[in-house]
Amino acid sequence: MTVRVPAKVNLQLSVGPPRDDGYHDLVNVFHAVSLFDEVTASDAPAGSGGAAVTVSVEGQYAGQVPLDGENLAVKAALALAERAGRPLGARLLIRKAIPVAGGMAGGSADAAATLVACDELWGLGLPRQELMEIAAALGSDVPFALLGGTAVGTGRGEKLTTVSVTGDFHWVFALAAGGLSTAEVYAECDRMREASGERAAWPQASQTLMTALEAGDAETLGKALLNDLQPAALMLCRPLVRTLEAGRNHGALGALVSGSGPTCAFLAGSEAKATALAAALDAAGVCRSAVTARGPVPGATIVRADR
Repeated sequence: MTVRVPAKVNLQLSVGPPRDDGYHDLVNVFHAVSLFDEVTASDAPAGSGGAAVTVSVEGQYAGQVPLDGENLAVKAALALAERAGRPLGARLLIRKAIPVAGGMAGGSADAAATLVACDELWGLGLPRQELMEIAAALGSDVPFALLGGTAVGTGRGEKLTTVSVTGDFHWVFALAAGGLSTAEVYAECDRMREASGERAAWPQASQTLMTALEAGDAETLGKALLNDLQPAALMLCRPLVRTLEAGRNHGALGALVSGSGPTCAFLAGSEAKATALAAALDAAGVCRSAVTARGPVPGATIVRADR
């Protein structure tokens, strides 16, 4: 059972003050893009009694992904088995193309794909809403990876409202050599605000951004892109300043750090302009590599059923 799942870019990430539970209230405009991981779930290894969950990883990021219980895909399979109320196991194979610790929710995507794949493998037939509840308990970005498309996330990002979008938008993602810890970026954001005396406002969705999405207006959307975590990410990873400048100088309609970074996202006016921008960023040497994608695309989707 193989499920394909997309990366995300945050078109708007507005961060409120810290909550008592350690999270922040957010307005998070998620946008799923055509950079995919695939998760294949098959029967548990022989001799495991049928209740073991194992994971292996293929692809350029394989060495950066944990292969034990810390892997979010493993946690997703175990959470689903617990919801089913019986001992169930699976062998998981993750084919990674989404950067690890890159601000594109790769781990959350793998967890979402695992929920769909194991639900089908085990013949549970759980309603999508029940899968969404399990996803929300696993992490703030996991529900959106199930949903896909474009959506506003509130609370800590897990409460989703679908957004109407006209047409496709074309993106370039400048992939960095390393990663950034989401927790460290949020902590730096809080530290910088406290040092400057800035009080975090209650976050609200940008009406300009919503209107641009509905109209398919890439130029207005590019100007409306917003990420409150970007100053913190730039403080922790100074080379990203040069990456963003290069993208703007080579014609991007909009540029921002995706989520907690360090991936940088650039909106282009067309597929051809995205291809040219990616080539320019590669030539400028401001990132490990630059890839093109389009959005929005669907969330976790079964692409091969082996049952």
